[in-house]
Amino acid sequence: MRGETNKEEEIREIYQLHYKDVYRFIVSFTKTQDEAEDLTQEVFIRSFKSFSNFKRKSNVKTWLFSIARNVAIDYSRKAKRKLIFNEVLLKMLPSKQKSTEDVIEIKEQVGDIFSTVKGLKSEYRMVILLRAVNDFSIKETADIMGWSESKVKVTYHRALKQLKNPS
Repeated sequence: MRGETNKEEEIREIYQLHYKDVYRFIVSFTKTQDEAEDLTQEVFIRSFKSFSNFKRKSNVKTWLFSIARNVAIDYSRKAKRKLIFNEVLLKMLPSKQKSTEDVIEIKEQVGDIFSTVKGLKSEYRMVILLRAVNDFSIKETADIMGWSESKVKVTYHRALKQLKNPS
């Protein structure tokens, strides 16, 4: 029990010493303060979960920033996937909408988009849903699908291409 208390105190001290530095690093990768705060919390959650594995071969701050780097990379990848997917959706929608009729038309078109996604062959649909909608990484998608990471990349690329040019 005494060892647990010391560990908790050390974790609390690490948080207090390094929170602002990690936040300042993370904020440059995000669009909003809320996102930066969420990602900074993610850094500390990951670090606390893996604290017992920290070998102290580097100083704590270096270790935290390597975790922060990975969190920022994960965030950037997810943001890029969402951007690509949203671009595909936006290209399928008309640009200027003003009236109630236009809003109804947009809803119908969004329904058409989801119908288009449903109309994709099964593996394309699954990759789109896993990667673009549910934000799974390439590795996670590969594990779920039982595929190689390169097959996930190729299939995802082909599915996006088919969404852009449904023929």
